[in-house]
Amino acid sequence: MSAKFESKSITRRRALQAGLAGAAGVWLANRVGWTAEDAAPADKTAAPDGAAATEEKKAAPPEKAKAVIQIWMWGGPPHLDTFDPKPDSGNDYAGPLDRPIETNVSGIRIGQLLPVLAKQADKFSIIRSATHGNNGHETAAYMVQTGREPGGRTVYPSVGAVVSLFKGYDGGYDGLIPPYVVLTQPQGRFSEAGFLGAKYKPFATGGDPNAARFVVEGVVAPGISDKRQQDRRALLGNLNALARAMQGDPRLNDLQKAEEAAYDLILGDAGKVFDLSTEKQELRQEYGLSTFGQSCLMARRLVEKGVRYITINCDGWDTHKAHFAAMRRKLPELDKGMGTLIRDLADHGLLETTIVWCTGEFGRTPKVDWQPPWDGGRHHHGACFSMLVAGGGFRGGQVVGESDALGEQVKDRPVYPWDLMGTMYELLGIDPETTVRHPQGTLVRITPNADDGVKLGGRLKELT
Repeated sequence: MSAKFESKSITRRRALQAGLAGAAGVWLANRVGWTAEDAAPADKTAAPDGAAATEEKKAAPPEKAKAVIQIWMWGGPPHLDTFDPKPDSGNDYAGPLDRPIETNVSGIRIGQLLPVLAKQADKFSIIRSATHGNNGHETAAYMVQTGREPGGRTVYPSVGAVVSLFKGYDGGYDGLIPPYVVLTQPQGRFSEAGFLGAKYKPFATGGDPNAARFVVEGVVAPGISDKRQQDRRALLGNLNALARAMQGDPRLNDLQKAEEAAYDLILGDAGKVFDLSTEKQELRQEYGLSTFGQSCLMARRLVEKGVRYITINCDGWDTHKAHFAAMRRKLPELDKGMGTLIRDLADHGLLETTIVWCTGEFGRTPKVDWQPPWDGGRHHHGACFSMLVAGGGFRGGQVVGESDALGEQVKDRPVYPWDLMGTMYELLGIDPETTVRHPQGTLVRITPNADDGVKLGGRLKELT
């Protein structure tokens, strides 16, 4: 390693190389900023190397929530089969899933394949009038993830990136694990950090938490035992003549800290959060022995470690064909994972300070397409869909809004993505009207208002 190493110029890739097996790169890159080498090519407004957005300070609301777990149902979940059943709509709408079940809250019924969630309804609330009217995967995902309409020259950050800015390393967070984590792959084809820059992108774990060993990118090397890692560290120390020759040189301080952080993640207590074998097998089975179920358990453990924002990327909901066969596979998996997560967070005393937010980019068409080649498919539907929220200051056992008799349009109390985001920011102690500085010097609000020409349903005061 050259003695000219400077932390201000390190890239994520260089940090992963210089940081000994990658974990140090995670630690170092989040503190010194990542360069444009790591920004998505389409992100023309990303912040330059090391540039963090400068927030314009305003009085913050009281903090009720400390973390968010976002369950991202990529592809668009069907609201009629989950949280807004319409059993009297007939076979062309309800299909074979026409027997909704009662929950533990009188008057609230949900889809028949969600019995575990039905027992937790007093802890969550349902929004049945979510809307934005966009039927394109990428554009709708951008709206639901960022709270901004697509188009224009500004690439806005996702909710996770905004939380990472205000509540992450710039906001007092000092954990070795990055404050914004995705289990296990990025949740869509857009730049999560937007103009905030690559420092605020999520750390995607890769791997599979349901595998015998959860191989986390940059932390767990496949096929390498702890003993071998220890031997490698000893060998590296013996060969590192530069560190001995320049002992005490401030130019090597960041690298030495990165090495220590790397081995704490790989071999020390910090990395043990990714070892699910320490959990009782009975609990793991309750979550479901699937990638999604074990991701939900992993999310609870990350919250315990203080991680601020966790996205569980749960794909497979783009069911244009053979929809109901897919639902008989997907819904029980969702039910076990999310239902157990909500209960487990409550059992650990974490639900009061952790927001659980379940949504996709839109819903599915209420009317079933029985014609070939769809054979009972549901298509994209952004006019009206459902979301679920729990914890972190949100009241449980409530239903907000109403769809029409067929679930096609909002009948009462429209809720736009930015309405919910503003409410979540308030619960997190972040003023939704706060501005951050764009790299070009302009000030940008973290949520839109009427001046931006968007429709507003208003903050969800009925749930807070």
